[in-house]
Amino acid sequence: MKISFPHMGTSHIAFKHLIENLGHEAVVPPTPSKHTLSLGVQYAPEFACIPFKILLGSYLEVLERGAEMIISSGGVGPCRAGLYGMVHEKILRDLGYDVELLIFEPPLRGIVDFLKKIGRVIRPNGIGWGEFIKIFKTSWLKLVALDETEILSHQIRPYEVNRGETTRVFEECLSLIDKAWTREEILEAKHEAERKLRAIEQKQDYNPLRIGIIGEIYVVLEPFINLDIEKTLGEMGVETHRSIYLTDWTRDNTVFDGEKDIKKAARPYLNQLIGGHGINSIGETVLYAKNGFDGVIQLAPFTCIPEIVAKSILPQVSKKFDIPVMTIFLDEQTGKAGIQTRLEAFVDLLQQKREKRGVDVERVSGN
Repeated sequence: MKISFPHMGTSHIAFKHLIENLGHEAVVPPTPSKHTLSLGVQYAPEFACIPFKILLGSYLEVLERGAEMIISSGGVGPCRAGLYGMVHEKILRDLGYDVELLIFEPPLRGIVDFLKKIGRVIRPNGIGWGEFIKIFKTSWLKLVALDETEILSHQIRPYEVNRGETTRVFEECLSLIDKAWTREEILEAKHEAERKLRAIEQKQDYNPLRIGIIGEIYVVLEPFINLDIEKTLGEMGVETHRSIYLTDWTRDNTVFDGEKDIKKAARPYLNQLIGGHGINSIGETVLYAKNGFDGVIQLAPFTCIPEIVAKSILPQVSKKFDIPVMTIFLDEQTGKAGIQTRLEAFVDLLQQKREKRGVDVERVSGN
């Protein structure tokens, strides 16, 4: 069977590994582009958010490549993401595509349904549960390697002497991990990736600004939607810390509730389920402030209700903890030049704030 899945950051490398090891043909979605977005905009409801449109455009692209099944995740609570799969499938069928969308809801909400859907994928090739667990663990290791390598790249990029070198080396690291097949090869590729990144020539005695990145998971993880914000900030000499990676989200939604500290931090300001990552955006801002970050950037799809609610509360958090917060709403009209200008202004504000406190920080213009 030809199986595809959404493109979300670097995770497609691990998903391809899983699908192929289960004996299927993986139809890897192309990196989202203007063409992907234009397809989604053409067939999506007008006021659908940009993740909905990108996913729809991506599904249309993989269907043209022969995909017979698309695997994606669902959602719970008052957020439209929980309806994505059903609406996407209806649109695709109305367009004449005979495709099965297999939507995995968080297993903690319904373990029986979750296991049945796994069986739908592994049974056609006669794979037993024991073999599936072994394959899944290896693919999970690859996903962890991808996330850890990306985290390291964001830590090193602000210090690079030659601008753009970290990004170039990071692409080489992704290729290494992609080619790794066995557990031993994946571990070796991860160590080699770390060696390559740490070998990048770095500035010494440099004290970069630190900015936390919060918001809705898809716009935070997918560089095409957020216009490579972490790379842009990194090359401006700013160290970024993303609040969520796919491995974190998977652990928190499939094994245990790993967000207790975040929810506790958010409780004085927001203590009810609003769907999406609304509560997280509040709690993570509090934690970033307590950990000495200089500022926070909230990334949100235009019309995303959970993030709109969070945005209305964030000024209280910003004032109480004295941490500047900038919100960027993203849709198909968002342009890179406009975002660049806003980022430069925000970074300049943070630099001035540091200087008033007497903390040394190298200005962007000096990088």
